[in-house]
Amino acid sequence: MIIKTLELKNFRNYADLSLTFNPNLNLFIGQNAQGKTNIAESIYFLALTRSHRTHSDRELLAWDQKEMSVAGTIVKKNATVPLEVALTSKGRIAKVNHLRENKLADYIGNLNVIMFAPEDLAIIKGAPSVRRRFIDMEIGQIRPVYLYDLMRYNKTLKERNSYLKFDKAKIDENFLSVLDDQLVEYGQKVISHRQSFTESLNAISSELHDTLSHGKEKLQIIYAQNVKADFASELKAARQKDLFRAQTSVGPHRDDLQFLVNDIDVSNFGSQGQQRTTALSVKLAEIDLIFKETGDYPVLLLDDVMSELDNQRQLDLLKLVIGKTQTFITTTTLDHLKNLPEKMTIFTVENGKITENATKNDA
Repeated sequence: MIIKTLELKNFRNYADLSLTFNPNLNLFIGQNAQGKTNIAESIYFLALTRSHRTHSDRELLAWDQKEMSVAGTIVKKNATVPLEVALTSKGRIAKVNHLRENKLADYIGNLNVIMFAPEDLAIIKGAPSVRRRFIDMEIGQIRPVYLYDLMRYNKTLKERNSYLKFDKAKIDENFLSVLDDQLVEYGQKVISHRQSFTESLNAISSELHDTLSHGKEKLQIIYAQNVKADFASELKAARQKDLFRAQTSVGPHRDDLQFLVNDIDVSNFGSQGQQRTTALSVKLAEIDLIFKETGDYPVLLLDDVMSELDNQRQLDLLKLVIGKTQTFITTTTLDHLKNLPEKMTIFTVENGKITENATKNDA
C-alpha cells in the first residue's frame, strides 16, 4: 500500500498543496514550526479522519477558514483508489472513489498507517486511557466492525452512567438490568477483539524486541482486562457501588495494557532506553500485524523520532522497514541519519512551502 499523491486545501498552514511521493522513502527536512509534522498529520487524518495531535477540528483549519480537505491517491493490490476527507459546514465528509461513505467506520481501513512520534512513548509510560486509545485506533484500522461494537458499547455506557445519576428513589431496577444486558453484549465483543489483537501484537513484538535488543531483553505484552471472569455477574455485583458513585466501575472502558521487559513492568520501572525500544517494537509489530490481517503493508510515518534514537536503533529501524513499507520521515537535519537507502525523495520544508530538492532512484 502506498500513497501516490496528496492534496491539501486549507489544512493547517497549507492553503493549497499538491505532492507526489516516492513509493519507498520520503524525507521532509526543515526547522521546527515550518510544517513538517503537518504533512504527517494530514496523511494520518486521511487514513483515520482525525488528528493524532488534537481533538479540536478547528485547529486543523487554516487561519480564518471554515472548510478544509485532504485528498490522496492510494495504490494497493494493483488497484488505485482516490480518498478524500473534508471538514465542512455540514460536518465531516469522507469519500472513497469520489462517493461519500455514510458511516466513517466504513471509510476507515481504506488507508492503513502507522504513526510513530515522540509522544508515542506515552503508550508505554502514559495513562491507561492513552493505551486504550492506541488499542481502539489500531484495531479499528484492521477490523472496522470493532469501531461499530465499540461505539455501541460507549453509547450504552454513557446512557447507563447518566441513569445512575438519577434520584436513587426513582431508579427502575428492571430498566437498569436492560442496560446491563446491552452493556455486557457489546462489551464482550469489545473484549474479544482486544484479546485477539493483544495476542497477535505480543507474538510479533516479542520477536522484534529480541532483535532490537540483540537478544538481551524479552518483551511480553499483557491484556490487563478489567473484567476478570464473567462480565454479567461482576456488573451485577457492583450495582450498589455504581449507584452510590453514579458511574460504571466494571467493563472494558477500564482495560489497560501491561508491558514487561525481562519480567519487569517497563512502564513504571524501565529505563528510558527500554521504554523507547519497547515503543519501537510495538510500532514495528503493527506493520506485520496489519499485513497479516489485510494482505497489505501500511504506510509508516516517523515524525521527528529519528533524533530520539541512537545510531544503532536508527540502523535497526531502517533495516526493518525500508523496502517493506512506504515510509515518511520528518527531521530537522540529515546529519544524524546513517545508511539511508538509494530509493528515496527529499523534500525541504520552509514556512509552509515544500521543495522537492533531491530524488534518488525512485523508480
